[in-house]
Amino acid sequence: MLTYTDYSTYLSRYFSVKMQKLTVDARFTCPNRDGTKGRGGCIYCNNHSFSPSVAGDDVPVSAQLEAGKHFFGRKYPDMRYLAYFQSYTNTYDSPDRLMMLYREALAVDGVDGLIIGTRPDCVSDALLSELSSLAREHYIMIEYGAESSHDSTLRLVNRCHTWADTVSAVERTSAAGIHVGLHLIMGLPGETREMMLETVDRCCRLPVDVLKLHQLQVIRGTRLAGMTDGLKLFTVDGYLDLCVDVVRRVPRRIAVERFTSSAPRELLIAPHWDLKNYEFVNLLKKRLRDEDAVCE
Repeated sequence: MLTYTDYSTYLSRYFSVKMQKLTVDARFTCPNRDGTKGRGGCIYCNNHSFSPSVAGDDVPVSAQLEAGKHFFGRKYPDMRYLAYFQSYTNTYDSPDRLMMLYREALAVDGVDGLIIGTRPDCVSDALLSELSSLAREHYIMIEYGAESSHDSTLRLVNRCHTWADTVSAVERTSAAGIHVGLHLIMGLPGETREMMLETVDRCCRLPVDVLKLHQLQVIRGTRLAGMTDGLKLFTVDGYLDLCVDVVRRVPRRIAVERFTSSAPRELLIAPHWDLKNYEFVNLLKKRLRDEDAVCE
């Protein structure tokens, strides 16, 4: 028996068939890259580490989704899909253009919903109103990059938003009838174990549906890559211990979609765990059984 709600169990609350997220790149940027709020982006960020580019620039959203369907549909012909707007800030444009892109995705046969990755300071009430209308007929989730609940950390990593921004965004999104996800990074510079767990506790007090977390990784081409002196990165055992405590804190109403991330080997400087995500989850389940950490 699982001791937390995993993502497939969460999705089964809303869909009766197997669902697959299809990543699309709508060529957005970010307000702390273009000078609106800052320059250079977050110190750990290299988008190529988690969202490889599609074949060629400016490929229409619908074409990207059709390519994804072709890849997965050969093995799972009955699968349905969620369009995942992942790279950079996917609400950082006018509501009219954003809704055009979202509707283009939903018009693709087999796509039953949207997951929109963004920052908590980049979602207007006007956009939430539009998405609220879509959510009456489709599954819609906004996934906010919170990363930490500690403003000192957010300043250090150049997030250019605050925890209060996250709280406001989550509450407004949930009130609009839209599902909410939060993304967290464990092990950011200067954070103690207590600070990380405090962030998890704060997230669980909000109307959140899904948590995604992963260990800090040092990626080539980032400012963090030049700041490794004194940086404490998780070992596998140390991160397993932390995740046990995370699971103990997260109520069953909230799903934990992910515990780890695996950057491409050619981009990863550290830590080198040589574990696939599912292998880490299997280790965590064993640790939970061994420690009788049952989350009710």
